[in-house]
Amino acid sequence: MERIAAVGASVVIKGELSAREDVVIAGRVEGTISVEGHLVVVEPGGHVAADVVAKGVVVAGTVSGSVIAEERIELRSTARVEGELSAPRIAIAEGATLSGRVETSARNTAPKLKVAS
Repeated sequence: MERIAAVGASVVIKGELSAREDVVIAGRVEGTISVEGHLVVVEPGGHVAADVVAKGVVVAGTVSGSVIAEERIELRSTARVEGELSAPRIAIAEGATLSGRVETSARNTAPKLKVAS
């Protein structure tokens, strides 16, 4: 069974959050988030004021800061993002709000930008 760390809706973390398992954020995180080789999910109602580095990032809540993913970033329809996104693949659902810069690049594959509906 794969392990998942959860930051509950009433939890506030200020500083550095690092993990070697998937992380689901429903509360508030301020600082930096480093999740090597795993997924970070910001749920609706979750607030992140941090730079995020992970294998993959799914945003359905609010993020302010740089988001860097090894594989993929997905902004769901409820996402509100202010900052820079960088990943080989980026999906932005209709209704998501993004203010900032988007960069797609990959080592061995062509960059892809997909706008999800």
